[in-house]
Amino acid sequence: MKKYQLISLGCPKNLTDAEELAWHLDSLGYALSSSGNTDIAVINTCAFLKSAVKESEGVIEKYIALKKRGKVGKIIISGCLVEREREKLLEKYPEVDAIVGISSLSQIINSIKKNESYILPHSGRFQGGNRLRLTLPHSAYLKIADGCDNRCSYCTIPAIRGRLRSKPEARIVSEAASLARSGAVEISLIAQDTAVYGTDLYGRPALKNLLKKLSKMKGVKWLRLMYMYPDGIDRELLNLIKDSDNICHYLEMPLQHISDPVLKRMNRRSSEKEIRKKLELIKKYVPDMAVRTTFIAGFPGETEKDFKKLLSFVKEAQFNNLAVFKYSREKGTPAFDYPEQVNANLKAERYAGLLRAQSSVVDGMNSGLIGREMEILMDSPKTGRTYMDAPDIDGSVEVKGGDFKPGDFVKARITEALGYRRRAEAVTAG
Repeated sequence: MKKYQLISLGCPKNLTDAEELAWHLDSLGYALSSSGNTDIAVINTCAFLKSAVKESEGVIEKYIALKKRGKVGKIIISGCLVEREREKLLEKYPEVDAIVGISSLSQIINSIKKNESYILPHSGRFQGGNRLRLTLPHSAYLKIADGCDNRCSYCTIPAIRGRLRSKPEARIVSEAASLARSGAVEISLIAQDTAVYGTDLYGRPALKNLLKKLSKMKGVKWLRLMYMYPDGIDRELLNLIKDSDNICHYLEMPLQHISDPVLKRMNRRSSEKEIRKKLELIKKYVPDMAVRTTFIAGFPGETEKDFKKLLSFVKEAQFNNLAVFKYSREKGTPAFDYPEQVNANLKAERYAGLLRAQSSVVDGMNSGLIGREMEILMDSPKTGRTYMDAPDIDGSVEVKGGDFKPGDFVKARITEALGYRRRAEAVTAG
């Protein structure tokens, strides 16, 4: 049987594209392999930031070297770098056999057979198809939309992935049911902005109606909301989360900054006042909500006053999980041409300061976890996650006192917590 290797870089949204590519290769009779010689190497690239482009190019060059040594047959490149660079990729890497765009994933078979490249324009409809799961059997990502109509001044995503294209509700429900039948007890809903799901199809946001249907699905114990802009959070949604048995009390809510002058230059829709009101609303209606967010350090024009406001906000807001990015100047974005670009050393200093502040926040939160009994979803025989921890990006819990399998729910008492790693003793298996 012919073999293929699939290297997927970047975010979970990209991973679901890789799963679609894997399905097509599987249907063609190829077997997925993780090492050794391979007939085909498919590199599903990321290009959100310059650092991601550099990583993608490094992987491409690695496989070109393997091809020259006879260890790889064909090289196919897919993903965001294809959309960003297009035919320039083939000019730069003539050893690559073909490239496949995000809206052309189903053409991977023709690319293999004919060495032809396919980069179709993004249509007005969601294009995704069948998938071969690449995640752990008990945890799955479900992409409910692709593309983005937000025009944040620093972001390349609208240019790469096009405008918002929501997946029809019936199709999502059917896919979720299929994931549940295949053993997924945790489903993380993903999009560029889950809050606006459905506006292109139904003329209004339809996330709440979708959640009502998904929350009734048998077998799915944890539904997780990822990447939700703050303006889409309201009382009705929070009450729905609070009253549901299987929607996690967890929100990934990218804020990027808190200073109004910076938010305005970023072309963000929320002001400082609105952000603070949203956080108050969340704590009022779902007091144990775990909130994950992201911030950008060193955005053009960010003054010392702006940064100190952000630093103070991180200490005050007490986010459960937080990621920080150093601003990356990306060609084709409005912010690329902004004056007052912050120098690299100052960006690095501010980046480190935010991480230190969050580390102190987490240490304080951890002290409140000691002795608390929590439900843990096991990802391995010894390690799992609480509802506060999304797969791949948040913390973990080492659980002692039992013989567990991945996918088990275990009631455990937290005994130790250091940073985003915790230890616990099992009380009962869920």
